[in-house]
Amino acid sequence: MFLKTRLYIALTMAIFIIAGGLYLPVLREVGWTVVAVIATLFVVEFFALYHKKGISAERRCADRFSNGDDNIIGIHIENRFPFAVRLSVTDEIPFIFQRRDIDFRASVGKGRTKDIEYRLRPTKRGEYGFGRIRVFASTRIGLIERRFSCGSNTTVRVYPSYLALRQFEFLAISNRLTELGIKKIRRPGNKTEFEQIREYVSGDDYRCINWKASARRHSLMVNTYEEEKSQQVISIIDKGRMMQHSFRGMTLLDYAINASLVLSYIAIYKEDKAGIASFCEDFDSYVPPAKLPGQMQTILESLYKQRSTFGESDFSSLCDSIRRHVSKRSLLVLYTNFNGKASMERQLPYMKQLAKDNTLLVVFFIDNDLKEYVETPYSSTEDYYRHVIAEKTMAEQRLIVSLLRQNGILSILTPPENLSVDVINKYLEIRRKS
Repeated sequence: MFLKTRLYIALTMAIFIIAGGLYLPVLREVGWTVVAVIATLFVVEFFALYHKKGISAERRCADRFSNGDDNIIGIHIENRFPFAVRLSVTDEIPFIFQRRDIDFRASVGKGRTKDIEYRLRPTKRGEYGFGRIRVFASTRIGLIERRFSCGSNTTVRVYPSYLALRQFEFLAISNRLTELGIKKIRRPGNKTEFEQIREYVSGDDYRCINWKASARRHSLMVNTYEEEKSQQVISIIDKGRMMQHSFRGMTLLDYAINASLVLSYIAIYKEDKAGIASFCEDFDSYVPPAKLPGQMQTILESLYKQRSTFGESDFSSLCDSIRRHVSKRSLLVLYTNFNGKASMERQLPYMKQLAKDNTLLVVFFIDNDLKEYVETPYSSTEDYYRHVIAEKTMAEQRLIVSLLRQNGILSILTPPENLSVDVINKYLEIRRKS
C-alpha cells in the first residue's frame, strides 16, 4: 500500500483546522469531523482496492528486436474491478536503455481494457532482459494506491536491422526502391546462358533453331536461353578496433552488419548468391554464397554473433582464407576503416591480391564529427590550427579513395547513416557493368 499526496494534503488541512480551534473552539470540532471523514474514505478505498486482484497487465512485443530501429512494445491492461480506476504504469525495461520516461498515466473504466504503446531503439546486438510491469492503481478518492506486479521477466534478442530489411523488401517488390535513394540502372545488352533444347513452337526466334538437333529429331528444335544473372556477392566485415568507433550510439561494426544484411537480401532478390565473412586476427566465420530459401536466416544468425575486438586486423589471413574458400570470381564488399593513409598503405598489397581474382569494393567511413567540426567557424589561433589538422585528415580520406582507384580497387567513402543505400547503388552499378 502506498499513500498518495492527496492524503497528506487532507491531513495537513485537518491539522491546521484543529490548531485553529485554539482561537475559535468551533474549528476543533470541524477539524475532527474532517479527520473522521478522511479515515472513513481511507478504509473504503482500502477495502475497494484490496478485496480482490482487479488489475492484470501483459507486455506484448516481438521475441527479437531490430538493432538501430524503433521497436514497438505494447502493454495490455485489464480492469476487473467493479469501478473505474486511475493507473500509473511502469515497465521495467533493460537498464542499457537508461530511460526514465517509461511511466504512463491512464484511466480505465470498470470491466474495460487499455492498451499502451511505446518504442525502444537498441544500439547493440545481444540479449536484453525486461522485468515486471508495475501497475499502481487508485480509485477516484485518491488517498492510497495499490501496487500490482504483472507480467513476467522476458528476454529478447537484438538482431541486425531486419526491420530495415523488411522496408527494402516491400519497396523492392513494389518497384519503389528509388524512394530510399537507390538509383534505377538499366542493363545494356542482353547476356544469356544456355538452358535447354526444346521443340519449336510458333513465335520462337528463327535464329535460335538448332539445326543439328532438328536433323536428328526430324522436327524443328530450338535452343532456349536464360539471362545470366547469378554471381557471388560476399560481404566481408572487419571486426578490428577501428570498427569500434561509434556514431549516434551505434558502432561502425553495427552499421556494416546492417548494410551487409540489406545487401545480401537485394543480391538474392536480383538472383545473385549472397554470402558473409568476418575477420580480425583470424578469419573466424564464413557463410558460403547461396540463394537458397533459408539463406537470409543463416546470414542473420551469423551476423547476430559478431563482436568487435581490440586486435589489429590481419589482412594476410583474410587473403589466404578467401583464396581457400572462394573458387569462383566474386564481388567482395569489404567493410573496414582506416586510421589514415599510412594505415591503408600497409594493407594495400593484400587488397591488391584480393582484387586480382575478384571484384573488390572497399567501404570505409567519413568521420561525421570531424566533418561537422570543420564546418564550424574558428575563433582563436589554436582553433585555427585544429581546423587545419581536421581538414588535412579529411583530405587524406579522399586521397585514400584516389589511391585505391589507381590500383584498380573500387571504393566508397560514406557517412554511416547513408551506408546501406550507397552500397546498394554501387552494387547495382557493378552488376550492370559485369
